[in-house]
Amino acid sequence: MEPLKHECGVAMIRLLKPLQYYQQKYGTWMYGLNKLYLLMEKQHNRGQEAAGMSCVKLKTTPGNEYMFRERAEGSNAITEIFGTVQKKFAQETAEHLADASYAEQTLPFAGELYMGHLRYSTTGKSGLSYVHPFLRRNNWRAKNLSLCGNFNMTNIGEIFERLTRQGQCPRIYSDSYIMLELMGHRLDREVERNFVDAQVKGLTDTDITNYIEDNVNVANVLRTTMPHFDGGYVVCGVTGSGEMFSMRDPWGIRPAFYYKNDEVVVVASERPVLQTTFAIECDDVNELEPGTALIVKRNGECRIERIMDQKADASCSFERIYFSRGSDADIYKERKKLGEQLTYPILRSIDFDTRNTVLSYIPNTAEVAFYGMVAGFKRYIRQQQVSQIQALGHAPTQEEIDNILSDTIRLEKVAWKDIKLRTFIAEGNSRNDLASHVYDVTYESIRPYKDNLVIIDDSIVRGTTLQKSILRILDRLHPKRIIVVSSAPQIRYPDYYGIDMPRLEEFCVFRAAIELLKEKNMHALIKQTYDNCRNELKKPVGEMTNCVQPIYKAVTVDEINQKIVQMLRPQGVSTPIELVFQSIEGLHEAIPNHKGDWYFTGDYPTPGGMRLCNQAFVNFIEKVYQNEQKF
Repeated sequence: MEPLKHECGVAMIRLLKPLQYYQQKYGTWMYGLNKLYLLMEKQHNRGQEAAGMSCVKLKTTPGNEYMFRERAEGSNAITEIFGTVQKKFAQETAEHLADASYAEQTLPFAGELYMGHLRYSTTGKSGLSYVHPFLRRNNWRAKNLSLCGNFNMTNIGEIFERLTRQGQCPRIYSDSYIMLELMGHRLDREVERNFVDAQVKGLTDTDITNYIEDNVNVANVLRTTMPHFDGGYVVCGVTGSGEMFSMRDPWGIRPAFYYKNDEVVVVASERPVLQTTFAIECDDVNELEPGTALIVKRNGECRIERIMDQKADASCSFERIYFSRGSDADIYKERKKLGEQLTYPILRSIDFDTRNTVLSYIPNTAEVAFYGMVAGFKRYIRQQQVSQIQALGHAPTQEEIDNILSDTIRLEKVAWKDIKLRTFIAEGNSRNDLASHVYDVTYESIRPYKDNLVIIDDSIVRGTTLQKSILRILDRLHPKRIIVVSSAPQIRYPDYYGIDMPRLEEFCVFRAAIELLKEKNMHALIKQTYDNCRNELKKPVGEMTNCVQPIYKAVTVDEINQKIVQMLRPQGVSTPIELVFQSIEGLHEAIPNHKGDWYFTGDYPTPGGMRLCNQAFVNFIEKVYQNEQKF
């Protein structure tokens, strides 16, 4: 319901033919550039704060640029960076623009390797210097590195300390820059290894350079870099000499997909993006396995290489519920299943009164789950109709049939999303007033004081939009009761693998659980959890467990639901309100192949996740209770 700043998006293209080939077959040497634009636009949902792209030319001579980059901030960043590139061609004649050889020799961004990135900040840091791709330059082409990714690392402090202990002095404290420098350092060592080999073989001058560029092994760079990092990631990079790679974390947290034919090798964060851009079938697209890397050498040779052993099967389930586009065939089915599985919990909430109930959804990401919920209700009603007809015990009259079949599900688009709250409004009361108008309702869409209103969303995170907008506007319709349904389970724990949810107190579920413990006079459990978390943080990170989980074991789901309603009910709203959440069992049934459920269970797949969750509880307690003596 509240928009989350979440997953970044990546896109890579390696052209396997000369530019002249694409000019002749597709009418333009800009084939790769145009496809990159499509890949990025179709992943715009994954990054609306900034975008960047880089390009490498394989055929250049000394004194000419071979590595290009453009970056921009803002929701229109994709348009801006590609517009900037096109402006570089504005002075060229039509004849020159149709000449692939001229473009290859003269024009910027007329290359064979393209890499794009869409950014959502996970650190709160902004500015063009934080926008991917990052670039590390050197006079040796093979030592140039452009890097981007969809990642957030949990142990950046440890790596920073290791680098400084070795005598290095990173310019910026961020996972992206530190990864760039660490990987760049290992790339330097790989180049130097080949330099020594070339000398042993008796090569000199440019023959050494050619040997290096033909024999750089990116897998060596990845194997000596990535084991240091704890987190969810898809890391992508290109070198100045024409090596390309994309690696997925060994826990399988972040997604990556690729496609290859005899013309291109492409990578993207989502499968349907590749399907649409290249007009291919679902089975043509492959998922990059955890701990492996897709590597394309300078000569176009493509391979999948295992860099690290798989450490867990923790593909992100929230990616399926919320982050990725619903146009993926499997994700569409999963989201429908999530909605369908909530049929009976919803029926219980409305006392099985389907005749006086309206089903609706919060636009726009809950729409597919809504279709599943509707299918579940239709199935239930059909079963009831069959049972009623069978119970008559005689041949039914037309009137009896009409009366039984008149019980149909009623669907309405009750809520409309109108505007996005503008962040330049800083004054608190003004912001709150604007927030209350983010959604609007369809007036007279339900019968006042008679109809139950069931409205489904994909998740309930902070509860802010519920309190400030949704419940207020739905109350204007005067329903008999409001049932707010979440197709995801209760979000109880922070994420540290790429999503902007790092603090426990942001979650309405956590705040409700703490309030319930206070009401039950269970301050000792809060204090004990705090002490346990502090003690756990003294252990080696690999031995830590999540000490926050006992907080939730002391309260029930229903108790939390009721407390959330009590906490979020707007002043003046008297309509009965209930919450219905997906169960953990229902989540796993609907999404069986993506077992990463740490948001809901606290079962973090990496040691760094455990550590940061314990630290989050300590931070919460020390912030909230800093002036109190009693827990």
